[in-house]
Amino acid sequence: MTDVLTRPAARDEFELGRPRKGNHPWEIRVVKHPERSESSHFRAAKKTAKKILEELEADGGELPYGPGPWEMHHGGSLWVRAESGWRMYRARVGIEWSAQFCADPVKVDRLRREAAELIEAFPLTLPALDALGYKRARDLLDTPITDADGVEAWTDSLFNACVPLSTANHSGVLPKAAGEHHYPWPVKAADYFRYDDFELWVRLPDGTNAAVTPVDRRGSGEGAVRIVHARHGTPAGDALAEAQRRRMMAVVPPDSPIALAAFEQQIPRGSKTASVPLRTRRRRSSDGARRSTPS
Repeated sequence: MTDVLTRPAARDEFELGRPRKGNHPWEIRVVKHPERSESSHFRAAKKTAKKILEELEADGGELPYGPGPWEMHHGGSLWVRAESGWRMYRARVGIEWSAQFCADPVKVDRLRREAAELIEAFPLTLPALDALGYKRARDLLDTPITDADGVEAWTDSLFNACVPLSTANHSGVLPKAAGEHHYPWPVKAADYFRYDDFELWVRLPDGTNAAVTPVDRRGSGEGAVRIVHARHGTPAGDALAEAQRRRMMAVVPPDSPIALAAFEQQIPRGSKTASVPLRTRRRRSSDGARRSTPS
């Protein structure tokens, strides 16, 4: 993959050591998943989250991660009721279901206390949850977490287990979709705030996928892109790892098919480089006139 550059690209500034390999073999077994039953905590939390989402849709409110159907992600869902309606914030960390078995109750209790402080700032929340039938909310927020039972209750509660995501955003795998379970959150998070006409995830010449971001602000005319995630052991992954070791960036030039794919919807069709002015499109204004605006 000759079009991935590390700035600066000179390789005579460091010396590569000899490759090493371990002396102890290891293995991974893919086994049948034991039957997993939903806890009463999770059933109650999901039921309440669905009622909240129904209220949001009925009121024309903004859904946290788009329309359903949803899967409930154990991602640190802090639901609160504001004067304007329901909102969902994210906890400092979310506890995935399987991670509860290595969770320290003392550390999970800190999450409980932080959630309680947030919800205290929204006094409409607990009465609203009572009205929806989620009467366990007060006990969850008020009861210190000291053992595995407390960890389980918090892990499967409305305050952790109910981030409403589509299947793609929850557990999708590229090239179809990048799910939160499989891709680093600092990168995946950009899917929720990027411009719709910028392709965060691109296909590389070797058939793998990478996440890229622009190196300058929109409209700057700079068409290079920075690789922010790539599969380990691939040329792009190696370039990214090298750049990080050297505190630099792995940058793809603007005439690369990777950069062209990332900016495809922003640049004129047939462009040989992404370093061009934004493509314009015709938009109808509120007064009915048609005006050209940057896309």
